[in-house]
This record gives sequence, structure tokens and C-alpha cells, in this order.
Amino acid sequence: MIERILQKTITQKLSLKKAIFILGPRQTGKTTLLKQLFDKDNPDIFWINADKISDRLLFEDANFHNFISFLTGKKYLIIDEAQRIKNIGLKLKIIFDEKDIQIIATGSSSFDLSNKINEPMTGRKLQYKLYPFSFEELARAFGTFEEYKNLKTRLIYGSYPDIVLHPEHQEELLQNLASSYLYKDILEWDLIKNSDKLLKLLKALAFQVGSQISYNEIAQLIGTTSKTVENYIDLLEKNFVIFRLHSYSNNQRNELKKSKKIYFYDNGIRNVLIHNFNLPEWRNDMGALWENYIISERIKFTEYHQIYTNRYFWRTKNKQEIDYIEERNGKLYAYEFKWNTRKKVKIPNSFLEYYPEAETRIINPENYMDFIMQK
Repeated sequence: MIERILQKTITQKLSLKKAIFILGPRQTGKTTLLKQLFDKDNPDIFWINADKISDRLLFEDANFHNFISFLTGKKYLIIDEAQRIKNIGLKLKIIFDEKDIQIIATGSSSFDLSNKINEPMTGRKLQYKLYPFSFEELARAFGTFEEYKNLKTRLIYGSYPDIVLHPEHQEELLQNLASSYLYKDILEWDLIKNSDKLLKLLKALAFQVGSQISYNEIAQLIGTTSKTVENYIDLLEKNFVIFRLHSYSNNQRNELKKSKKIYFYDNGIRNVLIHNFNLPEWRNDMGALWENYIISERIKFTEYHQIYTNRYFWRTKNKQEIDYIEERNGKLYAYEFKWNTRKKVKIPNSFLEYYPEAETRIINPENYMDFIMQK
């Protein structure tokens, strides 16, 4: 078992008597995390797997009153894949208010679960995200030097648990993971009518990782409207496939103000979409892979350690840019990511002029570890 950083966090938060929600992509180990935290056979626990129809029926209106009575004397109510239960937020509010019981629920679709729990459970919940294994988690399990040696593998195949634990079957497992997980929730609820368009969109985004994107250009490329592209991207982001960075601007005359870049939460998912598992020395996209990897790892690090920050990139009309910016506590932190350590890199003079108080740093394969793990 590879211990997850969230395990300690959730254990510490149980004393707060808040409902705890764990969101994240499918196959990242949410169920395994629950099993590490709780003994499924413990009589104090009522455990529900909402993938099972029989378990979902307990929450149907005709059965719900009896279900609440079943919880008498229980200390924990655990619901796995809670997004599959109708009106889950309202029903959990009723349980929370009527029963002295600790609620822990997982969900793989933030666009469904979050929307349904936010209003009913206001003031009653804590919410966390579980991602594919982080560098820090793997370094703790295998040793920092060993994980450092695996950097090129992670850049190509990503860090999903199944991929890390079965390296001899990486490509096959990634193919299965992509086909079964990328579209399941979105297509299941009929939110996207044309799966071919979705796949074309994902491939287009995979080829443009780290580049500014235009909804209009992508729409022309895949044969749809820019509004449809925007809606699809929004759903993919809420389903933990991709995430967006928006451009930072303090209204300086030359800055781009409404641009955006798109990244994947996992490099392996990105590479399986373009069917490219070539070694780094045979690729021409290592800069994009490095940027995607390091930003996604930084997101895991800041969220797991509750470092609250706004995230951006920065670019001017004459194409000066900063790969990644964090804004926290009223201060800017600017980072450039470079795979090739032999190339000299400078922070643009215009950025230093506009933001003289910002901290700046170049992140490369020689110094990246303290950027994505606790010392």
C-alpha cells in the first residue's frame, strides 16, 4: 500500500464533526483510501457502494425514512461513488441534522456531486480532492532517489495507481483507463451527445498542451461551434480530465488579459490520446510534457498541504511570457519550467518591471523536487 497524504489529513479532521467529501478522477484510489481509513467489517460503520443499484435504492424516497432508522447506533456512514445517488446533498443534510454520525463520501464527478452538495451542505462539510499518485507520495514509498530515477517514466506514462503498480503493462492499462474513464460519467448522463467530437477535442487539446488555445480555432478543427467547445472543456475540467490556467494581468498595457492554456491532470492520459509513448530522447514535445507534469504536481502539492493560491500564466502581446504564476497572500511567485538545463533562461524584463516585488525562479530537472514535495 502506498500511503496517501490525504489519509493523515482526513484522520485529523474527523474530530471536527463535519461531513467529508473526497472528489477526484476515477481509478485514483478513493475506495482504497477509504479502506485504509476504515475497516469495512466494523459494525460501527454503514458502508454504501452507490455503483450498486441495491445500495442506491436505500436513498429512494419510499425507503429513505427506513434507511435513516438503520443508522441508529452507527458511528460512520461511508458512501462510495455518491454522485450516482439522486438528490444526494439534500438527503445527506437530513442525515447530518438528524443523526450523530460521521459522513464520508467519495465522488468521481465534481460537476455533479459538488453542485448537489454545495448548497444543502453549506457549513456542514469539508471537501478534498484525490489525484493520481503525487511525486511526494511515491518518494515516501520508494525513496526520493528511486522516484527521481523514475522521472522520465512518469513524464511518459503518468502516475495513476494501476500504472505505477503494474509497470510491465503500462501502455495496455493506459488504453483501458482512457477508454473506460475519460468519457464514462459525461456520456452516461447524456451531457455530451457526440462522443466522436469529444475524442477529437481531447486529441486537439493533447497536441496543444502548454499553448494558448482558441475555442474558435478548435471548433473549426473538429467541426463544431466555439460554444460547444467551451461547454465540452468545462465538463472535462469538472470531470478531472483537464484543467485551465488563465492569463494574469494587472491591466498593464501590453498584457494579454483573456487568454487561457489547458493541461491534463496526468501525463499518461495526455500521451495515450496522441498514441505516443516514445522515450524522451526521441520526442520533440518534452518541453510541453515537463510543463504539464510539473504544474499538475504542484497542484497536488499545494492542495494536499492546504497552500491556498490562485494560479495563472503570463504573456504579453509581443510574446514575452511566464509559464506559471501563483498569487497568494497578496504576493506573486513566478516560475519558468525548462526541461533542457543547458539552455540559459531569463525572466522577461517587462515582467520584472511591472512586478518588481514578485519572487521568480527557474524550475528544471535538477532542482524540481523541493517545488513539489515537503522538505
